[in-house]
Amino acid sequence: MGPDDRRAVRRVVVAGAGMAGVQTAVALREQGFTGTVTVIGAEPHQPYDRPPLSKAVLLGTAEGSAFDVDFDALGIELVLGREVTGLRPADHALDTEAGPVPYDVLVVATGAEPVRLPGAEGVPGVHLLRTLDDAERLRPVLARQHDVVVVGAGWIGAEFATAAREAGCAVTVVEAADRPLAGALPPEVAAPMTAWYADAGADLRTHARVARVEPGTVLLDDGTRLPAGAVVVGIGARPATAWLAGSGVALGAHGEVVADAGLRTSVPDVYAVGDCASFPSARYGERLLVHHWDNALQGPRTVAANILGEATGEAPQVYDPVPYFWSEQFGRFVQYAGHHGAADATLWRGDPSGPAWTVCWLRETRLVALLAVGRPRDLAQGRRLIESGTPMNPTLLTDPARPLKKATTV
Repeated sequence: MGPDDRRAVRRVVVAGAGMAGVQTAVALREQGFTGTVTVIGAEPHQPYDRPPLSKAVLLGTAEGSAFDVDFDALGIELVLGREVTGLRPADHALDTEAGPVPYDVLVVATGAEPVRLPGAEGVPGVHLLRTLDDAERLRPVLARQHDVVVVGAGWIGAEFATAAREAGCAVTVVEAADRPLAGALPPEVAAPMTAWYADAGADLRTHARVARVEPGTVLLDDGTRLPAGAVVVGIGARPATAWLAGSGVALGAHGEVVADAGLRTSVPDVYAVGDCASFPSARYGERLLVHHWDNALQGPRTVAANILGEATGEAPQVYDPVPYFWSEQFGRFVQYAGHHGAADATLWRGDPSGPAWTVCWLRETRLVALLAVGRPRDLAQGRRLIESGTPMNPTLLTDPARPLKKATTV
């Protein structure tokens, strides 16, 4: 927008009714936007929060996961059960299956979709675990105490395996890599987690690839046949951006929207936030694609501020968070903050064979990331130390009895 039409933002349309989309709409109202706000979601039910999916919804212990948002009171229009199909920036129009929707500013918040297991399409008893509908469909599977095969020993696979064991199912987890969480953590950090599966009575098979899925059976490429009343696939997610083909919005190597430091896309008046977008991090010196809940909570505040700031000519806010997520698996509370890709030292606090320990990653004596297992105080203090860039004393840091905030050089 040029200076002559700065105040012309009358209608903001948000594509996607997950965490990032809903929080963008709420943040716009909280920050004083008075125009029209429309949120368009593909799923037919009320927008919901994602963290309770994998376990509480499965086991029937969730109190209900709908967002505690009064959309009517905030003047937010919800359009549910409508798929977005394309974008025409020159016309300022979002195409949907029910026709075009005009916008002054569009926010792309369509999230990510699960990677499918080749050859398993249409086989009875195969489930992808990503959405509320997926979890609801799996609840009776657990209730019947089927033999369950979980494909993928990532975060979601471990969480589902935990729920299935609690429900009394026999659980086999099949992982193509040599360890759990191979795509997320270095080998020495993921190694202690291998024992968690056996401790919980789950059978973890590493170096194991699925050759074929048949009704009631998973066939591995070494000829092993695993009985499977249900197969749950959790082998990753990819940004849900296929609908942007031909729009001119630049996409990255993983199909994600390539946003700038203010979460603007390559196309005027279009922002992107949450699981579907990467952003440049000055803190880490690289572009980050973060598929976690906290990113979908924090990013929308920057988007809303920049939409409002554009109307008043203010300098854009920069989005450069310390990434954070948590996972509950096999009776353990696991938290991670930061980004360890560029670390030059790895230090341990506590014994990784024990119930509580922390791994710290440093770069030139500054903490850049940490993983805390059963040590939430380490996480809380470490997150602040990452944000402040305070130099650490490595000798003091490795003493698990010393609070992290007292392991600095200052």
